Amino acid sequence: RAELKEEQSIDLIGKNEVYGNIRHEVNVYVKVFTNSPFLVCMDLALSQERIIDPNYLWMGPDGRVLQGQSYVNLTETGKLMVMGFMVPMSGAYTCTLSHKVIETTTQEETEMVEAYKFMVYAYREADHAYQVSVRFSTTSCRLRNNDLFIKILKRILNSSISQLTCHITGSSYKCHSIRTPKDGLQYELFVNFLVNPFAPGWEEVCQEFPYDCEDVTNRRVRQAAERIGKFFHQLRHVLKSEFQAVPTIQYVDNSFSMTPIDSCRPGFGRNHHTHQNCASCCVVCSPGTYSPNNEVTCQTCAGPEAIMYGAKSCH
Repeated sequence: RAELKEEQSIDLIGKNEVYGNIRHEVNVYVKVFTNSPFLVCMDLALSQERIIDPNYLWMGPDGRVLQGQSYVNLTETGKLMVMGFMVPMSGAYTCTLSHKVIETTTQEETEMVEAYKFMVYAYREADHAYQVSVRFSTTSCRLRNNDLFIKILKRILNSSISQLTCHITGSSYKCHSIRTPKDGLQYELFVNFLVNPFAPGWEEVCQEFPYDCEDVTNRRVRQAAERIGKFFHQLRHVLKSEFQAVPTIQYVDNSFSMTPIDSCRPGFGRNHHTHQNCASCCVVCSPGTYSPNNEVTCQTCAGPEAIMYGAKSCH
């Protein structure tokens, strides 16, 4: 992903190339463990011209010359690809382009120098979970079976999604009395829980797919959420047709709702202002910020500042 400007067309991004700009730095976002796009040591306008005796000097975030480094692919035309991008590779990549301009009539040579700066950030996809809300009618808020029903419901749901290494967390319910114009006073259980992709054993599943673990866990938790949605869709039919007597606790029609909840891994966060072009990404925390948990924002260090990208604490 790269920051698009007016002079930079989507077609050129599609060719896996990002051009520099002498007027401002260009933000580039690279998914961890993947290769960056080619960073081109010139702007789009200059790329359409003939360049005489070009010479390219690429410097990495640590101030080292990148020529000859094993983790880069550097072409003779000044294009840089950083391979197997890791969190510590984040930072400023600068290129100095020097070339000659020859006056047609006098053949006088002039040395031209342009500098381009790319801010390259590691990012991960957000981890997804799903907040589920559902309601059940009951005969009384004091009914002892209310607790038992919620426990059995949780057990059934966990059993249905355990093969996907997902589980139910944060389950809770409240019972409320509700007065309706037609039916008078009724009682309902308001149930909430989270469909979480990190059930015991999820790390072993990830070891099979070390480079796109978020993609795997997100696919599994989506399947789990869909399975639970189907369960509640069928529950109305089951409660009404399978029981000979009307059950004490019944599903309230159309009360099922599901909301996606995103989180970022420690050391990553979202910032819609700083990273507008990757607003949905979990971008590596910049120096001076940190993220110790699975929330979605990098916090600013109050004490000793973290001096590296992807800090999980300020120390």
